Amino acid sequence: MAKIVSIKDAVSLIKDSATVMIGGFLSCGVPDKLIDELILQNVKNLTMISNDTSTPDTDKGKLIVNKQVKKLITSHIGTNPETGKQMNAGEIDVELTPMGTLMERIRAKGAGLGGILTPTGVNTVIEEGKQTVNVDGKKFIFEQPIGADFALIYGTKADKYGNVSYLGTTRNCNTVMATAAKTVIVQADEIVECLNPNEVIIPGLFVDYIVQNDEKQAECSR
Repeated sequence: MAKIVSIKDAVSLIKDSATVMIGGFLSCGVPDKLIDELILQNVKNLTMISNDTSTPDTDKGKLIVNKQVKKLITSHIGTNPETGKQMNAGEIDVELTPMGTLMERIRAKGAGLGGILTPTGVNTVIEEGKQTVNVDGKKFIFEQPIGADFALIYGTKADKYGNVSYLGTTRNCNTVMATAAKTVIVQADEIVECLNPNEVIIPGLFVDYIVQNDEKQAECSR
């Protein structure tokens, strides 16, 4: 059973130089309160794995602006000029990976696979320095699985057993990231006693800690 803890206590588990996956597509389905607490506790030298770096003044982007990230593995940075600025200045190591490839590398880690073969990036700069494999006359790039010490993910609703459900597209990257980290922390808008099994998107066996989004809790109590 997942432990329900405060946001402060959950984030206190994350130390300097940790590798952290953060769910969300831009600001959709992002665990913003956990990110705010990372900033408040000023955890530094992070390796961040995320779909993007949002914008300078929102969620993941604020970690970049605050210079808490030393290495970034992501699919695009175009919405946050600060990321490109720090990359060009040599202040942050950025590994750009095609979005589908990034998600598949994470999925491979969660599934216990040794990697994936993808045609995306063949004969481009993405191929440089990587192993290629020929299958039935077609060249593929071998990409290694990718995991993390922590996954910070969002959930619309979670129950006390750690099961998580989602509304609409908020599930995005969260579902695959929950399978590929040593410790998974869910920021839920609502915590209930027990979800209907038909609602469950992420089974509780993947979840270690749940925190309540206090703002959403306040809305529900009005």
